[in-house]
Amino acid sequence: MKDKQAIEEALGRRLLLGECLARNARKFPDKEALIYGETRLTYKQFNARVNQLAHAFLDLGIKKGGKVAILSFNCNQFMETYFAVGKIGAVAAPLNFRLHPEELTYIVNHSDAEAFIMGEAFVETVRGIQKDLPQVKNYISITDKPVDGMLHYESWIAKYPDDEPLILVDEDDPLFIMYTAGTTGRPKGAVLTHKNEMVMWMITSSVVLSEPDLSGIWNYRAFGAPPIFHLASFGFCQFIFYLGGTVVLPVEVFNPAYIMETIEKERINAILLVPAMTFFLLQLPDLAKYDTSSLQLWASGAAILPTETRKQIKQHFPNVKIFDLFGQTEMSPLVSCLLQSESEGREMSVGRALPFIEIRVVDDNDNDVPIGEVGEAIYRGPTIMKEYYKDPKATAEAMRNGWFHSGDLVRQDEEGYIYVVDRKKDMIISGAENIYPAEIEEVLYKHPKILECAVIGVHDEEWGESVKAVVVCKQGETITEEEVVEYCKQHLASYKKPKSADFIDALPRNPAGKVLKTVLREKYGKPVRY
Repeated sequence: MKDKQAIEEALGRRLLLGECLARNARKFPDKEALIYGETRLTYKQFNARVNQLAHAFLDLGIKKGGKVAILSFNCNQFMETYFAVGKIGAVAAPLNFRLHPEELTYIVNHSDAEAFIMGEAFVETVRGIQKDLPQVKNYISITDKPVDGMLHYESWIAKYPDDEPLILVDEDDPLFIMYTAGTTGRPKGAVLTHKNEMVMWMITSSVVLSEPDLSGIWNYRAFGAPPIFHLASFGFCQFIFYLGGTVVLPVEVFNPAYIMETIEKERINAILLVPAMTFFLLQLPDLAKYDTSSLQLWASGAAILPTETRKQIKQHFPNVKIFDLFGQTEMSPLVSCLLQSESEGREMSVGRALPFIEIRVVDDNDNDVPIGEVGEAIYRGPTIMKEYYKDPKATAEAMRNGWFHSGDLVRQDEEGYIYVVDRKKDMIISGAENIYPAEIEEVLYKHPKILECAVIGVHDEEWGESVKAVVVCKQGETITEEEVVEYCKQHLASYKKPKSADFIDALPRNPAGKVLKTVLREKYGKPVRY
């Protein structure tokens, strides 16, 4: 008994994902925590299921530091897995469900996963790569019926008690291995700790709740549209859980009408959408028919929110406060936030550094650049990842001189507001001039016929690189290459305007909503430096 009390006391003093949930289950057991389709779980029920899964993992021999891979669409079982591994000191390795089987094989092996949990839609995919996963000892299916050779999630956890597992987890123990998109080679696994995540959402809540008219809102009913294998979406959910709110997980990957129906039905007051989702949501012809009067907080992240899109959000949802979030996975994931109250006149900014986060803007030698000049953003603070898993070289490169090097080109004004210029690797060099695609994209988004766009550099015999715009038109609209070039010429220096334009039905994006410019470069011609 004395040992149990000592462990409970130690856990209660620590910043731990699992303890956050256990605490809420004690504080408000009957409050709804998680809604997924017809499944509605109170904090007590959610925590009980997480504890059952935690005990089930322990019975499989998964100990502190053990890895669990997850491949599934959003569902309550996916969310339960995150918390269960956290309670026993194990590590979750969520997988992008859009990856090719060979890519999945690489990540599962690289992460040293001992167990593999998958949703029904991915059973056959996993079957096809099982022979190439020698380290995986147990497969668990989130399916209606049991699958031969696999543990059946619901039947399996039902056998275990729902008391707290009481594993003494440390704040600095790994919690996730979040694999980056791998745009410049094999994906890297960012190792994030319990403290990384808990400090992040303590910081975020302090910023959000400081916004006028939101300080008294603790009873959030939140809808996170992106997949929760991505840290931005899971982090949004964790922020809501941290505050003791209710998370509504989408049952569909992305359907604008379904999102609007859910806002109305569940009286959603907080939502996370990446800009790509927002573009299509705003195109719904009957947007005004839905009752969205409950909606107050609109979080946007994973890509820069164009100024024109911000205006359209405020036009259709006049009561919302927009929080433009900026960061990256390795920072758990946020570094700055532009509040609605400070956005007027700064619509192109991503805000100022969050509390506890330091941002510097430096040149290639890590010297601070003058205010207003472009440089690379580097960060320091308690939310920086622990390391890239099994990659000390990449870790050392990213963490030079004690600062995390983001690869983002930004400028900072006198008040500390950050303006993202572009990704360092996306910068175009044409005739010795540095051209930043984000600046041209911001102009193109203002064109009334353009839904979305991406600007890339392509090989040019004369200039080294030239600017190409890849454009998606709004439904029923058409535009010519000449119109695109001329429109940019009216708003930009001549050397920045696109030399050519191509038109496609949709931009290639990763699940975080970021445009895969590597795909576009491969299609239209790599720049000379690649």
